[in-house]
Amino acid sequence: MELQWWSIEVRDGEYPARLWRDAHSAALIEAALTHGARDWSWRSEDFGVVFELGFDDAGDWARFRALPAVTAALDAVAPDSLYVYRGRGGSAGAVHPRRRGPLPAAGAAAIPIEPEPPIVARPPLEPYVPGLVA
Repeated sequence: MELQWWSIEVRDGEYPARLWRDAHSAALIEAALTHGARDWSWRSEDFGVVFELGFDDAGDWARFRALPAVTAALDAVAPDSLYVYRGRGGSAGAVHPRRRGPLPAAGAAAIPIEPEPPIVARPPLEPYVPGLVA
């Protein structure tokens, strides 16, 4: 049976997300393991942390999500820094977490800037005569 993955993503805000992870990690892991989670992992990202959980079915996730310890942990995060969604890790697919790797070639160099046209000094087309208005 394939696991159904869920993610709790906490982004850095007023405080670093790793402080939230340090404070609530033990309670979240214990709640997950005692309420049906088959696999879990913590990941640190540039933007914060992601807690990924694998359950056999959506009912196990719903029971986990309704636990007071889980509700308290999620309530401790600012609403604009918390994302709870089905699937694994940020923009990764549902099966595999996002992996770090080299930047694609398009992200490796700056966009070329066209040089400014050269300024060419030329003598005036008509001779300048002081006091003469054309």
